[in-house]
Amino acid sequence: MRLRSKEPYWLLKNGILHAYPSLRKDIFCDVLVMGGGITGALLAYQVASEGYRTVLIDKRDVSQGSTSATTSLLQYEIDEPLYSLKKKVGDAVAIESYRQGITAIRQLGHLVDMLGIDCDFEKRRSLYIAHTKKHAKWLAEECRHRAEAKIKVRWVTEEELKEDFGIHGSGAILSDDAACVDGYSLAHGLLTYAVEHLHLEIYDHTEVTWVKFDQHKNFLGTDSDHVIAAQHVIYATGYESHEILKDKVADLISTYACISEPLDTLPALLNDTVLWNTHDPYLYVRSTPDNRILVGGADEQFKDPERRDRLIEKKERELVEQFGHLMPGVPFIPDFSWAGTFGVTKDALPYIGGHPDFPQSYFVLGFGGNGITFSVMGMQMISDALAGRPNRFLEYFRFGR
Repeated sequence: MRLRSKEPYWLLKNGILHAYPSLRKDIFCDVLVMGGGITGALLAYQVASEGYRTVLIDKRDVSQGSTSATTSLLQYEIDEPLYSLKKKVGDAVAIESYRQGITAIRQLGHLVDMLGIDCDFEKRRSLYIAHTKKHAKWLAEECRHRAEAKIKVRWVTEEELKEDFGIHGSGAILSDDAACVDGYSLAHGLLTYAVEHLHLEIYDHTEVTWVKFDQHKNFLGTDSDHVIAAQHVIYATGYESHEILKDKVADLISTYACISEPLDTLPALLNDTVLWNTHDPYLYVRSTPDNRILVGGADEQFKDPERRDRLIEKKERELVEQFGHLMPGVPFIPDFSWAGTFGVTKDALPYIGGHPDFPQSYFVLGFGGNGITFSVMGMQMISDALAGRPNRFLEYFRFGR
């Protein structure tokens, strides 16, 4: 399955930052991480930093799957509003999941600073905009639920939106806790650090063709007829996990993104604020350090890569039109557009932890629009699982819930 189409901005901007050899021998490790995107990079860094002999493999070049196509907008908000998520999973799970998203963004910022990774991580505000007056009613209720959960938010009226923010909408929730990052550079930065300082081994263009287990180890065969023996396996394979899991855990969605040519001057709001709205599918907007505006959305059910890719030009026009309605008068000349695929679960929460069909193995599947944030949460969860420590989020995000 191809996870992106055309060439995303991040890959064109950065090029191939690092290349690694394919596996040409039998090896043993404590932990094998399958998948070299941002999720795999975060998990490989985590377990390698704890002293596990760690190997990471990817069937492509590292980080050239979904990670190169991500818009890398980091939010604590889950695709399901807090008030309705409470009805699905209960107040405690919903509130803790939202609040842990805030913690995850802060933890990622600290990690980037600590390791000195050049990935344009920037803290931002988030403005969640009511697309219609009808939407404003439930969005105001959502604002109240968040405030009661001790999440710092403020309601912005329709008049304030227009006068103070230059935004067309019927009201909005303003939050302090969001961020932007270059996810492709972040993944490569984490992997480079782990290779140089934590003895991580990386093999790309290495595809697993079979998996066997015994009571103590996993044995994985590769397309080069070599065997990896690992005490534990972490599957950070994103939406391609559908190919190995018996039960359906998410619906696949096609999503689209478009980035503008550089502007001489960005609207002041976009220098420190990310935008998204209640339109279905929702539109989201961020800026980049080189004065571009990136818009994304126009989601629809995934059918096949060919149909998804044929729609790119049509979806580009939709996104540009929606942006013009949201921020009237702001110029947007499209430069690059691309498509990707993501998954949506029944409750908008990820699947992280063990699976009954895969002994000594763990999955970190950050489905939805919060993939990076969920993956950061997964770092401590998998660390605790490997060490036999309790972690309530392993219960919240378990398979079969």
